[in-house]
Amino acid sequence: MPVFSMKLPGRVAGMLAAALALAQPAQADTVQVAVAANFTGPMKQIAAAFQQATGHEAVLLFGATGKFAAQIANGAPFEVLLAADDETPRRLEQQGLAVPGSRSTYAVGRLVLYSAQPGKVDARGEVLRADRQARVAIANPRVAPYGEAALQTLQALGVRADVEPRLVTGESITQAFQYVASGNAELGFVALSQVAAPGQPAAGSWWVVPESLHAPIRQDAVLLLPGRDKPAARALLDYLKSEPARAVIRAWGYGLQ
Repeated sequence: MPVFSMKLPGRVAGMLAAALALAQPAQADTVQVAVAANFTGPMKQIAAAFQQATGHEAVLLFGATGKFAAQIANGAPFEVLLAADDETPRRLEQQGLAVPGSRSTYAVGRLVLYSAQPGKVDARGEVLRADRQARVAIANPRVAPYGEAALQTLQALGVRADVEPRLVTGESITQAFQYVASGNAELGFVALSQVAAPGQPAAGSWWVVPESLHAPIRQDAVLLLPGRDKPAARALLDYLKSEPARAVIRAWGYGLQ
């Protein structure tokens, strides 16, 4: 069978080559992401969907926001931070450790008072007054915004002085939840996402703390300096604003702005 060939004019051939190049997906890369512990469940889902959509892999490390901030200041090579507050990313920008203008609120957190015992926590959190022996777990308020929100809640309820001697402090919201789940604390202030995972609610009882009792838990993402020239880092921040990612965030009980 004869084989036919056609020589394209130089200008047309160049345009075709450029179009083909644009059609090719960008080279897949990795992005190093420091993620607030409360966002563990949803971020694992989002990272998987992000990789499927873009080819980029998000390498995740979960922990307390304050500890991540200290590590970033000491040269940790994180490229994106998903904080549990909005103050830490703002401060990192001011310190020249994050890319100016890259901050955005990816979620608004909800605090809950939780017990592993069914029926232990009532619909108004009165158990804090009724059970004067119960140990209460919180995340370390010096490094974890959910811990600070817990102290603000106790103050607003007028029970802080009574409860403080019984506080059990974890270094992150994950450890605070583990204290309650293991029985080392009868009660604990944790994230709603930890007890109301889609289709897998935790055993026990909880009260969703009214947002009027503490400062808003606005959780901001920011592009850190090591990621400023990384397409994968910027792609992840863009993906967090996409409807598939926002649907996951809503499903885990977070608010959106």
